[in-house]
Amino acid sequence: MTNILSRYWWVLLMRGLAATFLGILMLIWPGITLRVLVLLFGAYAFINGIFAVYVGTRARIDGRRWWMMILAGLVSIAIGVLTFIWPKLTELVLLYLIAAWAIITGVFEVTAAIWLRKIIEGGWLLMLCGILSIICGVLLMILPGPGALALILLIGIYTIVFGVLLMVFAFWLRSLDDKVRA
Repeated sequence: MTNILSRYWWVLLMRGLAATFLGILMLIWPGITLRVLVLLFGAYAFINGIFAVYVGTRARIDGRRWWMMILAGLVSIAIGVLTFIWPKLTELVLLYLIAAWAIITGVFEVTAAIWLRKIIEGGWLLMLCGILSIICGVLLMILPGPGALALILLIGIYTIVFGVLLMVFAFWLRSLDDKVRA
């Protein structure tokens, strides 16, 4: 099992790099328009979903595909596509769309981490990513009024921290792969 997960460490690394890059862009240019934010978020959610579905269809656990990762990936792809279909979403609708995506993704990551706790030791990093996603999503739903700038900064910070945690988890999985091959 560890061998299967560690084999795809690079996919998590790519997701982490994409998240970190998106977060840095949001902090460098906080005055970007809502439409650009919609397109950036849509592209990230779509790419994130493709990687998640890829890993889910490749990684088999007990002879079954990793359905939680596939489902989370499909949700991410759907959210990404919706942002391209309706690019003129209002700030509030975008906020709730991003919040829902963060909560759904976080729940799947926490669930996967709980399930993996008996199989690998580093699952707490995935758990932390999931908890961070849920907290960010809930905060966005509870406090929708701060405005677009606060939204961009909050999402930028969240995305950077999430990306870094995902990269740390990816490298931890890679170290497992190195140990298995040695």
